[in-house]
Amino acid sequence: MRLYYPYSEYLKTKYGEKTYKLPVNVPGTCPNRDGTRGISGCAYCGEIGAGFESLSDTLSVPEQLIKNKAYISQRYGAKKFIPYFQNFTGTYLPNENLKALVCSAILPDMVGINIATRPDCISDQTTACLSEIAQSKNIDITLELGLQTANYRTLNAINRRHGLAEFIDAVLRIQKTHLCVSAHVILDLPDDSMDDVIETAHVLSALKVDGVKLHSLYVAKGSSYAKAYEAGRLKLH
Repeated sequence: MRLYYPYSEYLKTKYGEKTYKLPVNVPGTCPNRDGTRGISGCAYCGEIGAGFESLSDTLSVPEQLIKNKAYISQRYGAKKFIPYFQNFTGTYLPNENLKALVCSAILPDMVGINIATRPDCISDQTTACLSEIAQSKNIDITLELGLQTANYRTLNAINRRHGLAEFIDAVLRIQKTHLCVSAHVILDLPDDSMDDVIETAHVLSALKVDGVKLHSLYVAKGSSYAKAYEAGRLKLH
């Protein structure tokens, strides 16, 4: 019995051929950076967020997708694509702005839209806006929620500025709509044990999220973790 269903295999089965995510970078920020929740961001997050493979946000969304599609289709043989709004907090925008960006990404061969965000940036208004796009444009939209761990002490230690309850609330809100929801988890956080990893898996299983992305901890240059590591205050597993 297989322990998990690979995302790449799921996409190929769902869409009939190899499907690849294309990173999209748009100007934005995060409530954990602009003072709403905090100013320094999560402990592991670098100055440019998570957009390490993204093109410049000075390019329009269609321009980024066309350039990335040409490269990815040639290198990996993919024929269908999912624009992935990867950097910072994708739903931390006015709904009209978010709607315009998402709609601009619906180009030929684009079969879905994925948006990375925080659980404390999910409102009924936002899910209704995106659900309407999914239905009217006949396209799958997935919200990728950063949880990282179910351990509230570790969430405090990494300066997430939200708790498990907010994640659960966001998942339940999304599941009332025509949207899909997946979770991001970091497996080797310094303050977590294997018991915490297992408990996080139990929570995600109980919530019946549509997918899980497992990350190993990456210490980005300029992050709080990087400074602590360089100063000898942080020990990694």
